[in-house]
Amino acid sequence: MGSQLKDKLENLPSLPGIYQFKNDKGKVIYVGKAKNLRNRVRSYFHNRIENAKTNALVSKINDVELIITDSEIEALVLENNLIKDLKPRYNINLKDDKSFPYIVVTNEPYPQIYATRNIVKDGSKYFGPYTDVKQMKSSLRLINKIFKIRSCKYDINQENIEKKKFKVCLDYHIKKCEGPCEGLVTQIHYNNMVNQVIKVLRGKTDELIQELNKDMNEASSNLEFEKAADIRDRIEQLNVYSSKQKIVSNDFEDRDVISAAYEGKDVSATILNIRSGKLVGKRQLTLSAEENEYEDKIYSAIIKFYYNDYVEVPKEILIEVEPDDADSLIEWLNTKALRKCRFVVPQKQSEAKSLLLMCKQNAQLHLKEIQLQKMKKEGNVPYPLSALQRDLRLKKLPRKIECFDNSNLQGSDAVASMVVFIDGKPKKSLYRKYIIKTVDGPDDFASMREIIHRRYSRLIEEKEPLPDLIMVDGGKGQLSSAIESLDELNIKDYEIIGLAKRLEEVFLPDESEPQSIPKTSSGLKLLQHIRDEAHRFAITFHRERRNKRTFATELTEIKGIGEKVANKLLTEFRSIEEIKNAAEDDLAKIIGNAKAKSIIDFYKQKSQDT
Repeated sequence: MGSQLKDKLENLPSLPGIYQFKNDKGKVIYVGKAKNLRNRVRSYFHNRIENAKTNALVSKINDVELIITDSEIEALVLENNLIKDLKPRYNINLKDDKSFPYIVVTNEPYPQIYATRNIVKDGSKYFGPYTDVKQMKSSLRLINKIFKIRSCKYDINQENIEKKKFKVCLDYHIKKCEGPCEGLVTQIHYNNMVNQVIKVLRGKTDELIQELNKDMNEASSNLEFEKAADIRDRIEQLNVYSSKQKIVSNDFEDRDVISAAYEGKDVSATILNIRSGKLVGKRQLTLSAEENEYEDKIYSAIIKFYYNDYVEVPKEILIEVEPDDADSLIEWLNTKALRKCRFVVPQKQSEAKSLLLMCKQNAQLHLKEIQLQKMKKEGNVPYPLSALQRDLRLKKLPRKIECFDNSNLQGSDAVASMVVFIDGKPKKSLYRKYIIKTVDGPDDFASMREIIHRRYSRLIEEKEPLPDLIMVDGGKGQLSSAIESLDELNIKDYEIIGLAKRLEEVFLPDESEPQSIPKTSSGLKLLQHIRDEAHRFAITFHRERRNKRTFATELTEIKGIGEKVANKLLTEFRSIEEIKNAAEDDLAKIIGNAKAKSIIDFYKQKSQDT
């Protein structure tokens, strides 16, 4: 730490504001906010930090720059804007570089309603952003079909109407507009219609239908049948629109549901918009974060990026993890909301928990799409292999993986298996079974030494290349045993790991502590899949051996049938049942007439006894 930075840390003010950490080149690498700048900034340098990302950040800090604000809320808004502009390396950043469209209701005496990507702070209302442009266009078509909103760009006000500056267009004649440009409709009536559009955009369709039903009945009572018929047509079209919206909540509350899926530096967030119990919209955000970022910070960033735009803040936000700065976020959201907002983190099985699960599945699907795009850019390399190379810091991509597992029951019929995965998929033609030959009793370590030695001594003889990754099912003991055999064979420059079952811990050579791999990593999931396949293959072989030995014992009870003959029969017929039902001639072809007759007589007598 330089003397200039030390001096700054000593003289930090105890005020709210923004701090910007800079590297030795003067580039901003992190932006943060604080209620008390002195306490927050000094904590980076005086506290013991366990998070790898924070340690990496602190090691690169060369200078700090402050911006004092009047409140923590003001600091929060400024922090968000600076992160968007500067995209510092160690902040969570929004990756969506394209601007999504909004539907705008302009701030005019006779408002226009149209799609736009440009935000103008002139009092206009904005709805969106729409990540699904198809959905936005569908909403606009519905509005234009049901409501007689003007499509012209005229500057319509009372002065221009009185001066008769404009003439009605074709829309008026085909009854798609009521002619506000010539003053043929009052401003109150037109704006009532605009407010109805706003209710549709906010997902309050059912509420609007109830209001229109009252208006229709009132018009009918006043003998205004043409007006009543017009309202009836609107209601029918709105009912069709409303029926297409999925009911996901029985309490008819307004809420947003937020869930994130992340791996490595990729973060996918899904926001489901529920209004009056109906799912009315879905938003997707793509963000980038440093590896092993804190989950509460990820959710904090999602909320800031999403609600910083012109989106409606509902009464309730369902979320998996409460953000690290929840209090200041709620205070900020309340300044944007029509009423007070709150975070809800469901703890037990409920309707809210089910909504979060649905949201999570959408986020995971979106993350897989991101990974698929990456895979295509990298030459169709399966993403889990890239994740595994990253997690284990392997020198090259583990395209070929060989995994070993032992199986025995109280030391009897000890066997082992080797499964092979190429490009993340099983290659069953390369699987191998091993009968343990040199070990007496249940000794997993010695068994592992034997099969590793047998496998790779043969590879040396046949001059075949080593796999990109050798994997053993087990912890430090099994891994050490495998390494002993490889060293005996004088094999160098190999990659090997052990995967322990109990806590899904990954062990590396020469490291006493297990490797820290995120539980969400697709690389870890691939390792688990390979390990489970090796275990399944070993168990299946072990059962076959044990059953064969049991059946062979039954056959050797027959006079004249020894172990060699019994195994010969089992190899040919595969089961005792097939041998029982075999014709004497078929048996005789394999073991001779006398032995065949002995077997037939044995099972005939056994059948009579039972």
